[in-house]
Amino acid sequence: MFWLAITIVAFVMFSYLVLRGENLSYLDQPVPQHSYRAPSDAMRSVLASLSEFGEGSHGRGRQRIHAIRGFMDKMGAEGTYESEFLSLSTPDLRGEWVLGPNHDSGRRILYLHGGAFIAGSPLSHRAITDRLARLTGASVFALDYRLMPEHKRIEGIEDCRRAYRWILENGPDGRSAAETLVVAGDSAGGNLTLSLLAWVRDQGLRQADAGIALSPATDAVLDAPSLRDNIATDPMLGPAFGALAKVPNIFVLWYTWATSRMLPTDPRISPLRGSLADLPPVLVQASDTEMLLDDARRYVAKAQAAESPVVLQTWPDMVHVWQMFTPELEEAEEAFANIAEFLDSVVPTSVEQAA
Repeated sequence: MFWLAITIVAFVMFSYLVLRGENLSYLDQPVPQHSYRAPSDAMRSVLASLSEFGEGSHGRGRQRIHAIRGFMDKMGAEGTYESEFLSLSTPDLRGEWVLGPNHDSGRRILYLHGGAFIAGSPLSHRAITDRLARLTGASVFALDYRLMPEHKRIEGIEDCRRAYRWILENGPDGRSAAETLVVAGDSAGGNLTLSLLAWVRDQGLRQADAGIALSPATDAVLDAPSLRDNIATDPMLGPAFGALAKVPNIFVLWYTWATSRMLPTDPRISPLRGSLADLPPVLVQASDTEMLLDDARRYVAKAQAAESPVVLQTWPDMVHVWQMFTPELEEAEEAFANIAEFLDSVVPTSVEQAA
């Protein structure tokens, strides 16, 4: 019994002192009250597509992962786009250039797709990359980074770093220096975006002119209040991850460590846990009813306290990464209009509004 007690105590202490790290609840603030605004009519079709996604992603393990990947790519393949998509594949880099009708090869956006680090691709996120390309006139490179579980989490991170170094010196027409560079991503890609910006700062590389994070995951410790409070109001993440969010955090910490092979507090997978000083201007957008709301709010609060020019915009009653449902969803178009305004304020003359 003595050794059992010692083992339990050691397990708990390691879990909370090493795996959990600093308690960041001091960053939490009351969620601001929005004046009620009913979602646009197009939200019904969005919710219907999410219901179809839930029905088609049954199964376990690899079977479920392949179903999720197939559904996401199907959504991207069925869209109608104005941009040109040019595939790129080298031994070190895979992805596609997304070029609007009036693209400028010197203005570039590196886009990192979402998908919980296990799914998603440049194809699945063409609705966003096409809209960004037309909105900004920039040449958008959507990176096809390595996914779990076939690859380690760190390998996807390394792909992002390699892509950043590459896009600084390469455009869609060949080798040339970037005039302006924005890094953007959603959900898991938002996590990679914020992690990448901090890494670029620490490496002393030419910093991005701006960052955009849509509904980003910022903390692998997974203890933010909205992860539990918003399960019922998040029609995308709630059905997929609601059960995990109800598991005692001590076991979630070990699960995260086992699957990512990195400590949950490691800033490479938890950008919230690293230094947020000296960052470029960053725009974070999130829904006030999604599970990752407090990931976004905590990140912005800490970054602003470190005097980095990071701002948060929230929308009422939107699904996770609602920007994917453009142009059908009115609120998605509003979000992109705000992105255009933000970029125009930090990267002058970079924004060319789409007709």
